[in-house]
Amino acid sequence: MRPERPVVIRAGNFWDGISDRPVGPQEILVKGETIAEIGTNVDLPQGAEVIDLPDSTVMPGLIDCHVHLTLRPELTGSFWSYSPSYKALLGAEALTIFLSNGFTTVRDCGDMDLHGFTVRDLKTATVQGMIPGPRVICSGHMISSRGGHMNATRSLSPDSGAWENCLADGIDEIRKVIRREIRWGADWVKFAASGGFSSVGDDPCQVTYSQEEMDAIVETARDFNRQVSVHVIGDEATRRAVLAGVRSVEHASMASQETIALIEKQGAWLCPTQLAAVKSARLVGDDAYWHALNVPAHVRQKMRKYKDCLLDNARQIAKSDVKIAFGTDIGILPYRINGACEFSEMVTNGIAPLRALKAATSEAAALLQRDDIGVLAPARCADIIAVPGDPFRDIAVMEKVEFVMNAGTVWKQERCTGHRIR
Repeated sequence: MRPERPVVIRAGNFWDGISDRPVGPQEILVKGETIAEIGTNVDLPQGAEVIDLPDSTVMPGLIDCHVHLTLRPELTGSFWSYSPSYKALLGAEALTIFLSNGFTTVRDCGDMDLHGFTVRDLKTATVQGMIPGPRVICSGHMISSRGGHMNATRSLSPDSGAWENCLADGIDEIRKVIRREIRWGADWVKFAASGGFSSVGDDPCQVTYSQEEMDAIVETARDFNRQVSVHVIGDEATRRAVLAGVRSVEHASMASQETIALIEKQGAWLCPTQLAAVKSARLVGDDAYWHALNVPAHVRQKMRKYKDCLLDNARQIAKSDVKIAFGTDIGILPYRINGACEFSEMVTNGIAPLRALKAATSEAAALLQRDDIGVLAPARCADIIAVPGDPFRDIAVMEKVEFVMNAGTVWKQERCTGHRIR
């Protein structure tokens, strides 16, 4: 719904998503869905609403580049039997949670309705204003080899006759599946190059596509002006995917220092999802943590096996200059976890607060090739949030978003004072 009147936000502290630090008090004039002016004393149009945030840092709306709207780990075991309509309800709930936590754009990295296109429908519903939520960028289904990371049929009986629309082996079938995904609304193409931690019966170090198959995935997507992201854990699979030309490397949780350098050299972005991988590895011996996480036992077993490699990988990423995009893998993690906890995890692992904050704003927007979001500036989309205090001094305040404006519409407003100019 388009906002009916101008809004002026008075920020006690202002960060634009690019600068090295906040600049102190600023005012933001919002008209409709866009920012009209930013300055120390902006024009106050007749009838404008003024929102005062004197003790807050105002910054761009957050971008989570790796979510799963239609997945819930607590439903593991029965999940694949749920209907598309139920998964759509899960997605609608997820979108509300993300928006409340300050995320005004999310990229879904794998629709878990393996027979339909539920995330595409969720995106349509948000665009049409049928349900509230952040901007949705849809990657369709995660294309996988049979026996690979997204082969969910292994969770069913052998005689079930199950069919998955994301399974593809060999170049001809790969091209066919990619074209179908794009036909049904995929903004990105996503594939699994290795096994994973959450999936049953595979190993994170397994390489599930040949170099020729990965090359074909990227080539086919580019023919349709689509970029490619890749689920990948192990070193060899990461190296192959990067050489194929993917734009977005998801996880790379066991990539070597040399392969991280290759990602940097190729100009790709790394979305490390450290809340899901590194924190779980660091706390692999903590029974209380794993009981609360409530994920299948095989996930912990794999984490225990690869703990040292995961922790070393996090140190190598922090020391590198690779471009980082923010992603949480929420959906693999329970939705009761605030995705903004990823900021603290990144900083714990040696990533500077500025780098972490840019990863969820300007760098994420650059990855997604969007010049309308991720930065607060005139003519940009009015996706604006506020947090108490200064995240450059205490990154944990990112978990306490108190104000959310989504495309010019105020969604959340706590500890704010406001009035209308008459």
